[in-house]
Amino acid sequence: MFFASDNSSGVPVEIMAALSRANEGYARSYGTDDIMARVTARIRAIFEAPEAAIHLTATGTAANALALATLTPPWGAIFCHRHAHIAEDECGAPEFFTHGAKLALIDGPHGKITPAALTEALATTGASGVHGVQRGALSLTNVTEAGTIYTPAEIATLTAIAKQHNLPCHLDGARFANALVATGATPAEMTWKAGIDALSFGGTKNGLLGVEAVILFDPAKSWELELRRKRGGHLFSKHRFLSAQMEAYLQDDLWLRLAARANAMGQRLSQGIANLNGAALTHPGEANMVFANWEEGGHARLQAAGAIYYDLRPTKEGRETARMVASWNTTEDHVDRFLAALAT
Repeated sequence: MFFASDNSSGVPVEIMAALSRANEGYARSYGTDDIMARVTARIRAIFEAPEAAIHLTATGTAANALALATLTPPWGAIFCHRHAHIAEDECGAPEFFTHGAKLALIDGPHGKITPAALTEALATTGASGVHGVQRGALSLTNVTEAGTIYTPAEIATLTAIAKQHNLPCHLDGARFANALVATGATPAEMTWKAGIDALSFGGTKNGLLGVEAVILFDPAKSWELELRRKRGGHLFSKHRFLSAQMEAYLQDDLWLRLAARANAMGQRLSQGIANLNGAALTHPGEANMVFANWEEGGHARLQAAGAIYYDLRPTKEGRETARMVASWNTTEDHVDRFLAALAT
């Protein structure tokens, strides 16, 4: 019953087999391998973006920070949700890689920025001319850090507001596949058709050993991102082992099938908790992440049963709170045992 994080899951056999095949013989280095050429063509086809530039990294933090550094000047403000991953879980990497850009934190219910809040934040930034930080970029997260989802229409509304101020728009898609499966949207509808300029296309949380892709839908800044990737120490010499993972991930819709499994188990867990007496959801469970609270004693029962998850701070009323995340290899038995332990 391991629900601590989808980062903690194993790697599908299809990915390990692809790595084994890539290990045979020799290949050109630093992203010039033949596999990467196929990955580029495949991503362009999936996103209906024939000119898109694709750069692989090994971590989501690198993908986010390098993408934002390419979009934002050092004197810029990156507008994001107060609890965005770039704000709370990346150790200042966006600020470091941008050489000083600030994060302008915006509050919003259930991990989402509202149009009104974004409009207000933009109106109050850059008003002091040369003396103040300037508007730099908008960064959204889908799936959000609260486990909720932006629809393509919601993304388009927010990016339209940002583009009134000529801001580029970034999407942190560490769980992008989960968001797509949950909404039924196409990759293009969730990104460039909704006004997104750069996507951090996640793979690690969805089963990969360690690969993310930065996708620039306008390739004009591709060379700058490539230089930043090299200068930042994120250009792998044996790049074929990143390329091989991504190629297998995209083969036969494996990436969507893995996300569908995780989402299904997340929904099973979410609905099960909502149906228990004394338990409730803290945020709507829309993908594979579940935030919940329950009466005192739940943690003790779950931990005695061997459940592993994030034990969060109790509410003001003293109710216990938690975060659970389903992975591509979470089973119905894992979920049902968790629910049984909580209900006991």
